[in-house]
Amino acid sequence: MLVLVAPGQGAQTPGFLTDWLQLPGAADRVAAWSDTIGLDLAHYGTEADADAIRDTAVAQPLLVAAGLLSASALGAVSDIAPGAVAGHSVGEITAAAFAGVLDDTAALTLVRKRGLAMAEAAATVETGMSALLGGDPEVSVAHLEKLGLTPANVNGAGQIVAAGTMRQLAALAEDKPEGVRKVVPLKVAGAFHTHHMAPAVDVLAAAAKELSPADPAVPYVSNKDGRTVAAGAEVLDRLVGQVANPVRWDLCMETFKELGVTALIEVCPGGTLTGLAKRALPGVKTLALKSPADLDAARDLIAEHGA
Repeated sequence: MLVLVAPGQGAQTPGFLTDWLQLPGAADRVAAWSDTIGLDLAHYGTEADADAIRDTAVAQPLLVAAGLLSASALGAVSDIAPGAVAGHSVGEITAAAFAGVLDDTAALTLVRKRGLAMAEAAATVETGMSALLGGDPEVSVAHLEKLGLTPANVNGAGQIVAAGTMRQLAALAEDKPEGVRKVVPLKVAGAFHTHHMAPAVDVLAAAAKELSPADPAVPYVSNKDGRTVAAGAEVLDRLVGQVANPVRWDLCMETFKELGVTALIEVCPGGTLTGLAKRALPGVKTLALKSPADLDAARDLIAEHGA
């Protein structure tokens, strides 16, 4: 069984969309999306520097566009035939499009509003996120709570991402939980998936009311609790609430195991989620779509593991 997954914020790098725009029809498609949401996706995906694409309002729609573009290069979702889809954080919107809950335009319109709202919420107080590598999850979570930090991403494979104010994160860097090898600041502009994002929830809820979600055509695995969600309205509700609540990617991977996953493809800009899967899902074949050069290997994996 094949799982198709989409990465979250922080996976973007300067120029990562360049090669994808050389594919037939890709530039025109991205130009149309750019016109719809009022953001020059091609510029940010090819010419903009790391600081420019770190901006939440830019990074989020750029990541969703890249995921949709790279997946479409493999064919329709019915051709890819995944046994399930999932996304990490903003990647959940990409996954919702894979599942047919939202069409591409609705997904990009929603993520544009999400990015702007979260950027505005992040500007209120200087906040950020840092990844903890190694250590016991229970020990780490207790330590984070003692420092006033939130375990915003519980990613499995020995990785937890802490979120909070920059002062709290500085304290964490000086006082790591027992067993943690390293604390790595992430290239994000706020404490996502925490109470600091509460103002964005109301904005996103209003935006969601304008959409007409369809029920997922393939099992959709939610960040909230790792459960599959069968109703499009519930998927949309979860997308709204997840902005201010922790990502439980560890539970998503547990569900992949229960579903009998044998292969995982991570859409562009792939790498983060395949790295976690290699450690947490031994025996599962993984492939990250970093450039169009990876498409042939992905098609081989689809032929072997697709439904």
